[in-house]
Amino acid sequence: MACQPLTGKVYLIGAGPGAQDLMTLRGARLLALADVVLHDALVTEEILELCPQAVKIGVGKRCGQISTAQAFINKQLIDNARKYALVVRLKGGDPMIFGRADEELHALERAGIEVEVVPGITTALAAAAATKQPLTKRGVARSVTFFTSSTAPFLPDQVAIPNADTLVQYMGGREAMVTARRLLDLGRPPDLPVLIVENCSRPDQRVTRMDLRTLAHGLGQAQGPVLVLLGAAMAAREMQQTEACAASTPRSAASQ
Repeated sequence: MACQPLTGKVYLIGAGPGAQDLMTLRGARLLALADVVLHDALVTEEILELCPQAVKIGVGKRCGQISTAQAFINKQLIDNARKYALVVRLKGGDPMIFGRADEELHALERAGIEVEVVPGITTALAAAAATKQPLTKRGVARSVTFFTSSTAPFLPDQVAIPNADTLVQYMGGREAMVTARRLLDLGRPPDLPVLIVENCSRPDQRVTRMDLRTLAHGLGQAQGPVLVLLGAAMAAREMQQTEACAASTPRSAASQ
């Protein structure tokens, strides 16, 4: 009987929200040892600087753009594990949250390839920290739901809106407007606070405050990767309101 070929090990690693120093030490250590790195489109150049020795393969999946088919990504992982000792599949945020990790784990396990998952900071937690806006709040919000409007091809296009005190919509983009309209139809108050966090943790991060009524008409000028946080816990504290007013005051007016 012919011997089975030796294979390397695959690590599904969370790159975090974007900033290099928000990646875990374990993830950074493995990147520095990797032979090949298959990375998402949202993984920043700053993160990829941690693996200068590795062969880098972009396998990005971006809404509205040409994307790499998941079946092809699975095959790439298997093929590379049969050529290299240490293969990294690098995903934005955390691999186990909206990262299609289940499909990749199934493929690798069926191929008999050893695989390990290294968690990362998911964008919802990074956004809460960046905006100093807790997702839970005593007496206001005791439940949080992460959701996305994207579905598998065999599922209905329109999924149910989760019922939680704080809602965090990943890959919101244009879908956030639809979410807002559906929440209004379900009886959520028009003045429900909303936070839009664009390019979370990056130098060009931008935070926009609005309410549900406004969101129903669109996201405004947001163009980068967007996370949408909705719920009463997103209401600005008094100091945040003061800071926002100061930031919006023209410099010439403030000096008078």
